[in-house]
Amino acid sequence: MYKKVLVPLDGSDLAECVLPEVRKLARGNVVGEFILLNVVEIPPVVLADGFDSVSLKNSLMNRAKMYLSEMQSDLNAEGLKVQTDVIVGTTAHSIIKYAAENDIELIIIATHGYTGIKRVMFGSVALKVLHDAHVPVLLIRPEYFAK
Repeated sequence: MYKKVLVPLDGSDLAECVLPEVRKLARGNVVGEFILLNVVEIPPVVLADGFDSVSLKNSLMNRAKMYLSEMQSDLNAEGLKVQTDVIVGTTAHSIIKYAAENDIELIIIATHGYTGIKRVMFGSVALKVLHDAHVPVLLIRPEYFAK
């Protein structure tokens, strides 16, 4: 059994495609607790002199907290034990660091499943997490649930 599972969510339908798998693992008593994580990434361009980056950061953090609170309420109503956290940083690095610092035993994350030039052009948070995390990573492709 996994005691703590990290589920990074960014508010997109793609990221939320992992939720059916989360529910399945919870129903099978495979997981003790889920932690929904949102990483607020402030683009370096925004941090230029003269821009109110503190106000932007606070706004993005509040929006992320409200989003995760709604997700938590829905999942708690289904009987899942869910916590939430919002942090600021570079997405992939922050997910990996969070997992290491919080005794996470599994990360469940969505992936576009890009290959070739698309992967090079767009990068992939999921692939960076898969490559660098020191815990198992379950990659979920959205097409899996579209069937």
